Amino acid sequence: MEGLPVQDVRNAEVNGVTLAYREFGSGYPLLLINGFASTMDTWNPPLLALLARHFHVIVFDNRGTGYSTASDEPFSIPLFAKDTTALMDTCGIGRACVLGLSMGASIAQELVLACPGRVEKLILVAGTGGGDAAVRMEPGVWNRLSDRSGELSELANRMFSVLFPEDWLATHDPWKYCPEVHETTSADNAARQATAFFDWPGSGERLTGIRCPVLVITGTDDVVIPPENAGILAERIRGARLVRFPGAGHGLQYQCPVEFVRTLLAFLGE
Repeated sequence: MEGLPVQDVRNAEVNGVTLAYREFGSGYPLLLINGFASTMDTWNPPLLALLARHFHVIVFDNRGTGYSTASDEPFSIPLFAKDTTALMDTCGIGRACVLGLSMGASIAQELVLACPGRVEKLILVAGTGGGDAAVRMEPGVWNRLSDRSGELSELANRMFSVLFPEDWLATHDPWKYCPEVHETTSADNAARQATAFFDWPGSGERLTGIRCPVLVITGTDDVVIPPENAGILAERIRGARLVRFPGAGHGLQYQCPVEFVRTLLAFLGE
């Protein structure tokens, strides 16, 4: 990874599965939770390098994703949250700042609601509170996002078409902005994750119970998790700060990395 020392993949035995993870830097723990079918090598390396200058950064593969294994137990957002707290236990982390991206933001919500004492600060990026109030993506977007067929390059180009706005893609080569991804997720486990995400009843009114500092981030041109969802989260979470990145899509960590990192560090450093 650019700007980062190569770290071996470590394994944690939690809840009947093996979670693969990596650690970078030192300082206060900062846990990053991936989105749908995404692996830990999808995090933007320059982002990780900058965060690792200030924090002990932990990235990992959710169960059934990348190097992590799965069991017969039905996937669910609360189960992913339970896995995450178990990983924290393995790493000797009692309390951490937590950043959840996309589906990872749903997992982060369940984590802080179930174990509020484990979360120092919460960052929800391109996330939704789910449930009846959620604004859903268009069917065509989901068809492209869930299509795991073809060569890796074909899959990547389909992902680019939903991660980035059309006008940005017209003037930028996304291959120059995104990291090389070597891990894979099977179609079966991706489908199981999708079921868990869409069957999640949401956090709803429980969000009013969150008491830690919360930052909500969205791109104004996000077609995967429409930006209206960020407004709902910020409205329901007492004292939450909402930051909108104009013209950014779901892949805002790649599209505007400098502004994204500055926003994170400003919030985490307060």
